[in-house]
Amino acid sequence: MAIRSNIVGIDSPEALEKALRAAYYLADEGLATAAYLGLALGKPLLLEGAPGVGKTEAAKAIAAVLGRRLIRLQCYEGIDASAALYEWNYPRQMLAIRQAGDDSIDIYGETFLIERPMLAALRAPDSTVLLIDEIDRSDQEFEAFLLEFLSDFQISIPERGTVRAVERPVVVLTSNRTRDLHEALRRRCVYHWIDYPTEEREARIVMLRASSVAEATARAVVAAVGKLRREPLTKAPGIAEAVDWAEAATLLHKGGARWPDAFKRSIGVALKDEEDLHFISPRLDAMLAEATA
Repeated sequence: MAIRSNIVGIDSPEALEKALRAAYYLADEGLATAAYLGLALGKPLLLEGAPGVGKTEAAKAIAAVLGRRLIRLQCYEGIDASAALYEWNYPRQMLAIRQAGDDSIDIYGETFLIERPMLAALRAPDSTVLLIDEIDRSDQEFEAFLLEFLSDFQISIPERGTVRAVERPVVVLTSNRTRDLHEALRRRCVYHWIDYPTEEREARIVMLRASSVAEATARAVVAAVGKLRREPLTKAPGIAEAVDWAEAATLLHKGGARWPDAFKRSIGVALKDEEDLHFISPRLDAMLAEATA
């Protein structure tokens, strides 16, 4: 195994943590270490955690640190190889055949190939980061299809041959753990579980991502969001919702709304389900008063 001990000047987890912070992403020691090992060992990084804890944002920040383009493959139920690898432009092929007449034409040339995320990453491994987002939403057949790709980083196009990456591409997979992933997939990756941050760290994230928000506002939002996450909600607010709520409440406050009414009036930025709003409504005033005390 070829070890890449230095990646664009990053030679340790601590250096990566500092670089991620400069990219407006606060990674803890565990995430910084897992990401560094994934880069150094040339292995995919598998990030699991509840929705909204910052898995996708971590991939974006890694791409920013490396100075690479992020290619995102959003998984869904029923996704197949053509959506992930490549497709042939059938209408263009038919048009070319008609225009060629009796002349010979290669309808499997580059002009007719529609590049999808995985093929794009294989062809430009030194300038891209491939994000395979929410792999748990796909079915087991697609997960099995990924195994060869993540092992050998090559794909076979019957009409053109095998495409191999000249170096191991940077790949990040995320999962909300709506279903268990196969052990064979996990073995190919460096794994890290991302949990909700501590209140102190989340307040720092809010202030980092929303520079116009005062520290007291950030801490009040984090306290309120923490209480909401302990409730049996359909969709608990993630870190992004905490940042947006702090910004929205600050905007209303600057427009004349008083605390904690500014938080209450902007609750739709944090909770985005009618049943959740109805469930929380009777206790929201007391919850916000306690959070802003």
